[in-house]
Amino acid sequence: MSDERKSITPMEHYNMSDFLRGQASKIVTAVSDEDKTGFILKNGKPLAILMSNERYERLLKAGIDINEY
Repeated sequence: MSDERKSITPMEHYNMSDFLRGQASKIVTAVSDEDKTGFILKNGKPLAILMSNERYERLLKAGIDINEY
């Protein structure tokens, strides 16, 4: 049996202060257009996750409902 591990792509990091400075629309649009995910940080600590709707729908189709966890 192989001990091969799937590589994990690191997520982008977005600071809460950027959202508070009027950058929310720009950040959300970029995440959506590029089909990405990202951490929203507050004081350097992960607060929430932002993901594109397309990615969320793929998770649902794969049987993963993030609302259950």
